[in-house]
Amino acid sequence: RGVLLKAAYDVSSFSFFQRSSVQEFMTFTSQLIVEHSEKGSRASVKEQEYPCHVYVPYGSLAGVVIADSEYPSRVAFTLLEKVLEAFSKQVDRIGWPVGSPATIQYTALDGYLSRYQNPRDADPMSKVQAELDETKIILHNTMESLLERGEKLGDLVSKSEVLGTQSKAFYKTARKQHSCCAVM
Repeated sequence: RGVLLKAAYDVSSFSFFQRSSVQEFMTFTSQLIVEHSEKGSRASVKEQEYPCHVYVPYGSLAGVVIADSEYPSRVAFTLLEKVLEAFSKQVDRIGWPVGSPATIQYTALDGYLSRYQNPRDADPMSKVQAELDETKIILHNTMESLLERGEKLGDLVSKSEVLGTQSKAFYKTARKQHSCCAVM
Protein backbone atom coordinates (compact mmCIF):
# COMPACT_ATOMS: atom_id res chain seq x y z
CA ARG A 1 0.00 0.00 0.00
CA GLY A 2 1.24 3.47 -0.90
CA VAL A 3 2.05 6.07 1.72
CA LEU A 4 1.38 9.74 1.07
CA LEU A 5 4.68 11.55 1.54
CA LYS A 6 3.79 15.04 0.35
CA ALA A 7 0.77 16.69 -1.22
CA ALA A 8 -0.22 20.08 -2.57
CA TYR A 9 -3.73 21.10 -3.51
CA ASP A 10 -5.28 24.03 -5.30
CA VAL A 11 -8.97 23.80 -4.51
CA SER A 12 -9.66 27.53 -4.75
CA SER A 13 -12.13 26.97 -7.59
CA PHE A 14 -14.40 25.00 -5.23
CA SER A 15 -16.65 26.50 -2.56
CA PHE A 16 -15.30 26.67 0.96
CA PHE A 17 -17.58 23.87 2.12
CA GLN A 18 -16.51 21.52 -0.69
CA ARG A 19 -12.76 21.94 -0.31
CA SER A 20 -12.12 19.32 2.39
CA SER A 21 -14.23 16.74 0.52
CA VAL A 22 -12.37 17.50 -2.70
CA GLN A 23 -9.01 17.08 -0.95
CA GLU A 24 -10.13 13.74 0.51
CA PHE A 25 -11.32 12.65 -2.95
CA MET A 26 -7.98 13.63 -4.47
CA THR A 27 -5.95 11.85 -1.80
CA PHE A 28 -8.02 8.66 -1.97
CA THR A 29 -8.05 8.60 -5.79
CA SER A 30 -4.30 9.24 -5.96
CA GLN A 31 -3.51 6.37 -3.59
CA LEU A 32 -5.87 4.04 -5.45
CA ILE A 33 -4.36 4.89 -8.84
CA VAL A 34 -0.79 4.48 -7.59
CA GLU A 35 -1.61 1.07 -6.07
CA HIS A 36 -2.95 -0.15 -9.42
CA SER A 37 -0.09 1.24 -11.52
CA GLU A 38 3.01 -0.68 -12.52
CA LYS A 39 6.53 0.59 -11.97
CA GLY A 40 7.94 2.39 -14.95
CA SER A 41 4.54 3.45 -16.23
CA ARG A 42 2.72 6.62 -17.10
CA ALA A 43 -1.02 6.63 -17.36
CA SER A 44 -3.98 8.94 -17.53
CA VAL A 45 -7.15 7.73 -15.87
CA LYS A 46 -10.44 9.58 -15.79
CA GLU A 47 -12.19 9.63 -12.42
CA GLN A 48 -15.58 11.30 -12.64
CA GLU A 49 -14.85 14.26 -14.95
CA TYR A 50 -11.23 14.74 -13.81
CA PRO A 51 -8.26 13.25 -15.64
CA CYS A 52 -5.71 11.83 -13.20
CA HIS A 53 -2.17 11.57 -14.51
CA VAL A 54 0.08 9.10 -12.70
CA TYR A 55 3.80 8.55 -13.13
CA VAL A 56 5.52 5.65 -11.38
CA PRO A 57 9.19 5.66 -12.31
CA TYR A 58 11.42 2.73 -11.45
CA GLY A 59 11.88 3.11 -7.72
CA SER A 60 9.63 3.62 -4.76
CA LEU A 61 8.22 7.05 -5.61
CA ALA A 62 5.11 7.88 -7.57
CA GLY A 63 3.32 11.09 -8.44
CA VAL A 64 -0.22 12.01 -9.38
CA VAL A 65 -1.66 15.16 -10.93
CA ILE A 66 -5.42 15.63 -10.94
CA ALA A 67 -6.46 18.43 -13.27
CA ASP A 68 -9.36 19.56 -15.39
CA SER A 69 -9.96 18.13 -18.84
CA GLU A 70 -8.33 21.11 -20.59
CA TYR A 71 -4.95 20.65 -18.90
CA PRO A 72 -2.49 19.02 -21.34
CA SER A 73 -1.34 15.58 -20.22
CA ARG A 74 2.17 16.16 -21.60
CA VAL A 75 2.59 19.14 -19.26
CA ALA A 76 1.25 17.10 -16.32
CA PHE A 77 3.82 14.38 -16.94
CA THR A 78 6.60 16.97 -17.26
CA LEU A 79 5.54 18.39 -13.89
CA LEU A 80 5.53 14.91 -12.34
CA GLU A 81 9.02 14.14 -13.66
CA LYS A 82 10.44 17.38 -12.29
CA VAL A 83 8.77 17.04 -8.89
CA LEU A 84 9.77 13.40 -8.39
CA GLU A 85 13.35 14.08 -9.47
CA ALA A 86 13.67 17.11 -7.18
CA PHE A 87 12.00 15.28 -4.27
CA SER A 88 14.30 12.26 -4.54
CA LYS A 89 17.35 14.54 -4.57
CA GLN A 90 16.23 16.78 -1.71
CA VAL A 91 14.56 14.36 0.75
CA ASP A 92 16.59 11.56 2.30
CA ARG A 93 15.12 8.17 1.44
CA ILE A 94 15.41 6.98 5.04
CA GLY A 95 12.50 9.19 6.12
CA TRP A 96 10.12 8.15 3.34
CA PRO A 97 8.16 5.23 4.77
CA VAL A 98 7.84 6.55 8.34
CA GLY A 99 7.47 10.23 7.59
CA SER A 100 4.16 12.00 7.45
CA PRO A 101 3.38 14.74 4.92
CA ALA A 102 3.78 17.37 7.64
CA THR A 103 7.23 16.22 8.84
CA ILE A 104 8.92 15.79 5.46
CA GLN A 105 10.90 18.89 4.64
CA TYR A 106 10.14 19.52 0.99
CA THR A 107 8.82 22.99 0.24
CA ALA A 108 9.23 23.10 -3.55
CA LEU A 109 5.91 21.33 -4.21
CA ASP A 110 3.78 24.43 -3.65
CA GLY A 111 6.08 26.38 -5.97
CA TYR A 112 5.68 23.79 -8.71
CA LEU A 113 1.92 23.80 -8.21
CA SER A 114 1.65 27.57 -8.58
CA ARG A 115 4.11 27.68 -11.51
CA TYR A 116 2.24 24.98 -13.45
CA GLN A 117 -1.25 26.46 -12.96
CA ASN A 118 -1.01 27.95 -16.42
CA PRO A 119 0.59 25.36 -18.72
CA ARG A 120 1.47 28.07 -21.24
CA ASP A 121 3.75 29.82 -18.76
CA ALA A 122 5.33 26.66 -17.36
CA ASP A 123 5.93 24.65 -20.50
CA PRO A 124 7.83 26.07 -23.50
CA MET A 125 6.10 23.66 -25.93
CA SER A 126 2.65 24.75 -24.76
CA LYS A 127 3.70 28.36 -25.17
CA VAL A 128 4.91 27.71 -28.73
CA GLN A 129 1.71 25.80 -29.53
CA ALA A 130 -0.43 28.64 -28.19
CA GLU A 131 1.56 31.16 -30.25
CA LEU A 132 1.10 28.98 -33.34
CA ASP A 133 -2.64 28.79 -32.70
CA GLU A 134 -2.81 32.58 -32.35
CA THR A 135 -0.80 33.03 -35.56
CA LYS A 136 -3.11 30.62 -37.37
CA ILE A 137 -6.15 32.65 -36.27
CA ILE A 138 -4.50 35.89 -37.39
CA LEU A 139 -3.60 34.39 -40.78
CA HIS A 140 -7.14 33.05 -41.19
CA ASN A 141 -8.59 36.50 -40.47
CA THR A 142 -6.09 38.11 -42.85
CA MET A 143 -7.03 35.67 -45.62
CA GLU A 144 -10.72 36.40 -45.07
CA SER A 145 -10.13 40.15 -45.29
CA LEU A 146 -8.01 39.67 -48.44
CA LEU A 147 -10.79 37.65 -50.03
CA GLU A 148 -13.29 40.36 -49.10
CA ARG A 149 -10.99 42.98 -50.64
CA GLY A 150 -10.68 40.83 -53.75
CA GLU A 151 -14.47 40.71 -54.01
CA LYS A 152 -14.66 44.47 -53.53
CA LEU A 153 -11.96 44.99 -56.18
CA GLY A 154 -13.94 42.70 -58.51
CA ASP A 155 -17.04 44.82 -57.89
CA LEU A 156 -15.06 47.99 -58.66
CA VAL A 157 -13.67 46.51 -61.87
CA SER A 158 -17.14 45.46 -63.07
CA LYS A 159 -18.57 48.89 -62.14
CA SER A 160 -15.76 50.63 -64.01
CA GLU A 161 -16.42 48.43 -67.06
CA VAL A 162 -20.13 49.39 -66.93
CA LEU A 163 -19.16 53.03 -66.51
CA GLY A 164 -16.74 52.76 -69.46
CA THR A 165 -19.50 51.24 -71.63
CA GLN A 166 -21.91 53.97 -70.59
CA SER A 167 -19.36 56.71 -71.29
CA LYS A 168 -18.73 55.28 -74.79
CA ALA A 169 -22.47 55.28 -75.44
CA PHE A 170 -22.71 58.86 -74.18
CA TYR A 171 -19.79 59.88 -76.39
CA LYS A 172 -21.42 58.31 -79.50
CA THR A 173 -24.76 59.94 -78.73
CA ALA A 174 -23.10 63.30 -78.12
CA ARG A 175 -21.18 63.00 -81.37
CA LYS A 176 -24.37 62.23 -83.30
CA GLN A 177 -26.08 65.19 -81.67
CA HIS A 178 -23.16 67.46 -82.46
CA SER A 179 -22.79 66.31 -86.08
CA CYS A 180 -26.26 67.44 -87.16
CA CYS A 181 -25.76 71.02 -86.15
CA ALA A 182 -23.62 73.53 -88.01
CA VAL A 183 -21.79 76.08 -86.01
CA MET A 184 -21.36 79.54 -87.48
